[in-house]
Amino acid sequence: MLGLRLRGRQVLVVGGGAVAARRVPRLLAAGADVLLVSPSATPALEELAAHSRIEWRRRGYASGDCAGAWLVIACADRPEVNAAVAAEAEANRTWCTRADDASAATAWTPASGTAGDTSVGVLSGDPRHSAAIRDAITAGLRSGTIAARHHRRRLTGVALVGGGPGDPGLITVRGRQLLAEADVVIADRLGPRELLGELPPDVLVIDAGKVPYRRQMSQEEINEALVAHAASGKFVVRLKGGDPFVFGRGGEEMLACLRAGIPVTVVPGVSSAVGVPTAAGLPVTHRGTAQDFHVISVHVPPDDERSTLDWPALARSDGTLVLLMSLERIGTVTRTLMKHGRPGNYPVSVIADGTMPTQRTIYSTLDDVERRLADEGVRPPAVVVIGGVVTVAAELAALVRDLRA
Repeated sequence: MLGLRLRGRQVLVVGGGAVAARRVPRLLAAGADVLLVSPSATPALEELAAHSRIEWRRRGYASGDCAGAWLVIACADRPEVNAAVAAEAEANRTWCTRADDASAATAWTPASGTAGDTSVGVLSGDPRHSAAIRDAITAGLRSGTIAARHHRRRLTGVALVGGGPGDPGLITVRGRQLLAEADVVIADRLGPRELLGELPPDVLVIDAGKVPYRRQMSQEEINEALVAHAASGKFVVRLKGGDPFVFGRGGEEMLACLRAGIPVTVVPGVSSAVGVPTAAGLPVTHRGTAQDFHVISVHVPPDDERSTLDWPALARSDGTLVLLMSLERIGTVTRTLMKHGRPGNYPVSVIADGTMPTQRTIYSTLDDVERRLADEGVRPPAVVVIGGVVTVAAELAALVRDLRA
């Protein structure tokens, strides 16, 4: 295979049918000067000629038409015409493709496609097979599932990428594309860690930890690592669980980078606050049940002086409460809500390992959820949902079970 720079160079196309209609737009995209020789043409080719995008000579092929062409495409509907075109091109030492007989041509047109700034061409001897391979490659490059870093035109700075709640399929296409370009990845425990195994071996992966009650990188250490690696010319991806700006300290990391003169790209992610309940079939809002929902970080208990939440107001609200980082303090939370007016039989759902193969959902009540979690040995990560929508979710789950029965 050979890439040709066709910008400003003449390409002769003999024949104005469907093959020419497919190939001419790609030639124009490459900047070629297209000369079409054919008594008739498709409406799309006529339109291009009407707008002077191509030159169209409304006649059959004549000897001498190949003169001056850098590339010739013979796609007339009569084999003897294509043979004559190919013979003239051969005499002029000009590469020629034939739509009707590839074996008689001096060049072949691959199944081609583009992904960003990358052109892909596939030759296999079977056009349909080539097209299928082309589609698989371009789809992989666009989605980032095919890791292929740029080397002449490298990305710089830091990308804060929201990886979603855990299922690697929930990272955004943009996030996966940037991950494929990374020189250094600083990963959270709750990010889609399966994707790290797909990275090339020369990518430096730094485990930021974030394991509750165990050794982990401090936020200051993470900030320093982002700045240091980016300042050395590496492209750094900070792979975070959920969304970078929803209890993810992405704002702190962005500030640290920008203050150090490091450019930052932010890629949103599916927040576990809504992604996990949704994956469990639990709508955080539902007409007639909840018109609002509150996302609450319970990294400190309600009675802690560092808590800035108005728990009495939350207890009075009819909205859904979505609690993150609350499992270790669930007893204090439920007692506080009941103290300020929520009834003990108020519905609660706990979704553990949300979006992962080990996901499980527990339905309970405010006055019993602490015991249920202890009895069943539920550990973080888990999302707790409190509100009438839990009853809706339980009904949905029952209907799903009936359908599967």
